[in-house]
Formats: sequence, structure tokens, C-alpha cells
Amino acid sequence: MNATPVIAIHGGAGTIVRHAMNAEAEARYHAALTDILSAAQRVLADGGSALDAVTEAVRLLEDCPLFNAGHGAVFTAAGTHELDASVMDGATLEAGAISCVTRVKNPVLAARRVLDVSDHVMFTGPGAEAFAAAQGLEFVDPSYFYTEARHQQWLNARGTSGTMLDHDAMTKFAFSNDPRDPIDPIDPDRKFGTVGAVALDANGHLAAATSTGGITNKQAGRVGDAPLIGAGCYANDATCAVSTTGTGEMFIRMLAAYDVSAQMEYRGASLEDASNDVVMMKLPRIEGRGGLVAVDAKGNVVLPFNTEGMYRGFARVGEAPVTAIYR
Repeated sequence: MNATPVIAIHGGAGTIVRHAMNAEAEARYHAALTDILSAAQRVLADGGSALDAVTEAVRLLEDCPLFNAGHGAVFTAAGTHELDASVMDGATLEAGAISCVTRVKNPVLAARRVLDVSDHVMFTGPGAEAFAAAQGLEFVDPSYFYTEARHQQWLNARGTSGTMLDHDAMTKFAFSNDPRDPIDPIDPDRKFGTVGAVALDANGHLAAATSTGGITNKQAGRVGDAPLIGAGCYANDATCAVSTTGTGEMFIRMLAAYDVSAQMEYRGASLEDASNDVVMMKLPRIEGRGGLVAVDAKGNVVLPFNTEGMYRGFARVGEAPVTAIYR
């Protein structure tokens, strides 16, 4: 008998801003996470695949301006937006990914089409956009991705030697005055804004999806872990499905998502032990900050992170969604 279908999502990790912890801001994030979990939960309840559920969850995360993916993506050093995404099917080990797209409304849908119809796994830049256009996916003007909060972050970061992640939160943090861009309980200057989802469906299959706008003030052309299979996204029915969020370069160097699966396969570790080893032990050794969400074939769900907070939640079919921000 298969485990109850379940979906888990994350919307980025980072440092808590104590003076931003107001009830209204937190309520907006909890409501958004709950709505997205509920929509993906319905996909699973209706007999949909894990792959369809994670695709839908990440599409909705991309559409929500509270998170750094799609509408609400951060700015590059050049004042542009470059978006990355990936998906993986644990039943077949098929995967699709795109990086450095600038006009594709929902990068995760482009990654899904790569998985579904292409002989390749990844497209980048103009090639990725040409592929998406050939598939009839929706394109938008780059201004669609703009939000005032992200623009303010970029203005703060301009003229510095690094990305926003290197800033001292106490001296560089700035709030948006736009009511459409609510204050972020996680400090945007110390936030790792990837979004992602993992799921187990009624047939016992696993899937994962990850999407991001990258990091504020990143060099144009930079690619983090989100679109890289094995680093930011991995799924294998024999072990688990994983989606990560954090300092992308460190997650790439650690092959963080695949490492969780490998520890389960090769040393018989549980999902919890493998995930905690990667997030709490291995990544910190190379100053890797962030977390992940993962689910195994038995329906176990873990959401570990080594930062002060991570937007996260899960929902089993037939049960109310559970969401959280802080420890």
C-alpha cells in the first residue's frame, strides 16, 4: 500500500529581521504558502502525478511577488532579470532545466517542456527562450518581473564589491514603502530566494522542481544551483525528491540535492539523517547557508535549514497544510 500523497514547498531561507516580525507581514507569507500548498494538494488528491504537483506549486510560487522567482525576481548587476528553473521525475530520472531567461513568464513551465519533449536536459539564454517560444509558452516584457522591493534591494547593492548576500543586514537593510510589496520577515539582504517543491503521488512516484531569480546584484550570466540537476533539484523513486535553497555556489560544490539521495542509497541513511548531514554538517564546512525540502518513497517529509528562517510548508492529502517561517 502506497503512502498518502504529500507536497512540500520552500520559498527561500535567510536571516530573521527582528524588527520586521509584524503579524501582518507574517500572515501574508503564511497565506501565500497555504494557498499554494492547497492548490498542489488538490492536484494530488485528484490523482495527478507528483511531477504535475511540483510544477503547479512552483508555477504559483513564480507568480507570487513575495518570492524571488518569476514576478518578484531580483535584479542582476546590469539591472536586468535572469531566471533559472529545473524539474525532475523520480520515476524515469528524466529532467529538464533552463537558465538565464529574461522574458519567459514561468521558467518552471519551460523546464517542464524540456523534460517532456526534448532530447536534451538543459537550455540556456537565447537558446532556452527560442525553445520556450517554439513550445508556445507565455512571454512577458521584462518589466513584468519588477517589484519595488526588489528594485530597492538592487539600488542598495549597486556600487558595492559583492552581491546583496554579503551585506551587513543592520547597515544595508531597507524596507519597501509600497503596500503591494509587504515587509519581508526574512531580511532581503541576507535571504537566499530560491523556491521549490517536492511531492509523492498516489502511485508512489516522486518529483522535484526548483526556480529562482538568483541573487541581487549577481553578475549577468551567473548560474546558481537551482537549474542544476543534483545540486538544486533531484528526484529518484528509489530514494527521495529534494529541492534546495541557499548559497548556490556552495550547493553546487556539494552536489547537495544528490548527496541526500546518495547517502540513502549507498549507506542506508534515513531521509532525515541524510538531509541533516548535508544541511547541518557538510554545507557549513564550506560556509554554505540555506536549507532544503525533501520527501521519500514512504511519505516522510523533512525541511531542514541552517539559517534563522526558511519559508516552508507541507500538505498531505486529506489534511490541512502546515506552514512555517522561523525555527
